[in-house]
Amino acid sequence: MTSPRVCVLRAPGTNCDPETCYAFELAGAKVDNVHLFELAKHPERLKDYQILCIPGGFSYGDDIGAGVIFAGQLRRQLDEMLHDFLDRDTLTLGICNGFQVLMKAGILPGSEGKSTSEDIDHRQVTLTWNDNGKYTARWVNLVCDSSKSVFLKGIDTIELPIAHAEGKLCVSDQSLPEKWEKSGQLGLRYCDASGQATDKVLSEPMNPNGSIANIAGLSDPTGRVLGLMPHPERFLKATHHPQWTRNNLTGKGDGLKIFENAVNYFSA
Repeated sequence: MTSPRVCVLRAPGTNCDPETCYAFELAGAKVDNVHLFELAKHPERLKDYQILCIPGGFSYGDDIGAGVIFAGQLRRQLDEMLHDFLDRDTLTLGICNGFQVLMKAGILPGSEGKSTSEDIDHRQVTLTWNDNGKYTARWVNLVCDSSKSVFLKGIDTIELPIAHAEGKLCVSDQSLPEKWEKSGQLGLRYCDASGQATDKVLSEPMNPNGSIANIAGLSDPTGRVLGLMPHPERFLKATHHPQWTRNNLTGKGDGLKIFENAVNYFSA
């Protein structure tokens, strides 16, 4: 099996790229940590990759909004090449700030047959300030609602850490979550320890930001693009969990499965 090549795309202020590169390497991929400015100079390099990942951090210091400047640069400098990449049989992952970038670039929520959400005004959907008005870091329980997502294959429930200030998913059209559910795009939702999904917005600490329908991650309709607020790259080994001794956890961390799914997609 030939290992897929991964482009972990960082910008000024990104700070989760080393861990994300390590996660993909641990899963068996060949990884390049690429700066946005470098790719903008040589956009044809994107043709060399099967997986694109925008990792977490604070790109451009979250100035004027989390992910806004990074997203604008993608649209202005890499739009054509990015469209070509998304139209191929490739995978795209956005983690935390990366999810914010994908959302504000119009790549998510996406629409069937489109490489970006050309028929949905991306301003109908956004990620904004947590209800508590502050940066929040804790572990959360999540339930997988998408049967389509390549990244979430075989995952029913998962526990991962979150660390963000602008993770509340808001919509201007209240019918959108129902549409996403029907199209298999509700990738991950915050839930209680029992793993039960509900449309009723959960309170803290279960839903750490007040996101509508408890949405923690969205897929596109093809299942090849995923954005999520939690950080799977921070739970690659059992010992990464704060209660690994109390819960007798050993071996791999649950977050590694997301990266393994991406790598295994290209071995089929």
